[in-house]
Amino acid sequence: MKAQRPPGLPTDRIAPRFAQQVVAWQRQHGRHDLPWQGTREPYRVWLSEIMLQQTQVRTVRAYYTRFLTRFPDLQALAAAPLDDVLALWSGLGYYSRARNLHRCAQAVCAEHGGAFPRTAAQLQSLPGIGASTAAAIAAFCFGERVAIFDGNVRRVLARYLGFDADLSQARHQRALQQQAQALLPDEAHAAHDMPAYTQGLMDLGATLCTPRAPDCARCPLQADCVARREGRPEAYPVRTRRLQRGAQALWLLWLEDAEGAVWLERRPVPGVWAGLHCFAMFDDEAALHGALAQIGGVRGVQALEPRVHALTHKDLRLHPFRVQVEARRPALPLPGGWVAADLIQTIGTPAPIRDLLLQKQV
Repeated sequence: MKAQRPPGLPTDRIAPRFAQQVVAWQRQHGRHDLPWQGTREPYRVWLSEIMLQQTQVRTVRAYYTRFLTRFPDLQALAAAPLDDVLALWSGLGYYSRARNLHRCAQAVCAEHGGAFPRTAAQLQSLPGIGASTAAAIAAFCFGERVAIFDGNVRRVLARYLGFDADLSQARHQRALQQQAQALLPDEAHAAHDMPAYTQGLMDLGATLCTPRAPDCARCPLQADCVARREGRPEAYPVRTRRLQRGAQALWLLWLEDAEGAVWLERRPVPGVWAGLHCFAMFDDEAALHGALAQIGGVRGVQALEPRVHALTHKDLRLHPFRVQVEARRPALPLPGGWVAADLIQTIGTPAPIRDLLLQKQV
């Protein structure tokens, strides 16, 4: 299906007005209170962009502040043990971001003298930095004339242009991205306008041009927006192929010794909760009880209420069993090791494991 543009508004006429409207709106009505705004420091912009992937602003705020307190600059992050990074990331989800964040900091220090490359193309060569993140860093920090293309921006552009091609297909995504590049502020104003323009598109997608019930009446682009003129903004963007959510059941063996130390194993990479410390995990209850039968000195077995933890594409149905052993840190026929109760908060654990351990302390 061919993508459309507003009739009578050729691209060379749309682009200047579109960019000017976005920039003017952002400076007057956009968000200006986010802790990562007001800086062109690449480390802080990069950190915020990685944290904001698949995570809402209200959640990221506190994590961002705590992270900067512990790792105030790129060098501090690069020098830290991965466990320290994962510990601060616990609960934020999508833990590959934290592992790549650490790898990227080390790569920038080792290969670029501690200074981020200044172009989107060069930034994409670093671990964990994709096209949209690279564009955001280059635009915010260095004024490069390059288009971000995250989900919010795709939605704004698809509605504005009436882009009705199926974005499930890569070729149509590339076509819309070409449109995004064509709508950027012109070269003469790029260095000055790119930060406000980039933030403006993000703000529009997050606050007005939302997936459901968009606030078209307050949108600065309403006059030329095809989707608004058609009266069906929620029909865009078109995406016919949706990921099917799956489900997986896991049985968790929560072992505590006589002094409250907990047995944790580091999860393999790749896999669920890769690189994090977790209770011993089993695919069924029989396997858990089989492992438990090999452990001596058990004095209590408590089956806790099952719980569901949502990942990106599937739900984990978790069945925790809390077990106490009589001895102090006995050797066990399981991978992993004992972690003292007062050290658990210093290592990376998945959110549901952390929640169980915190409940224990209440």
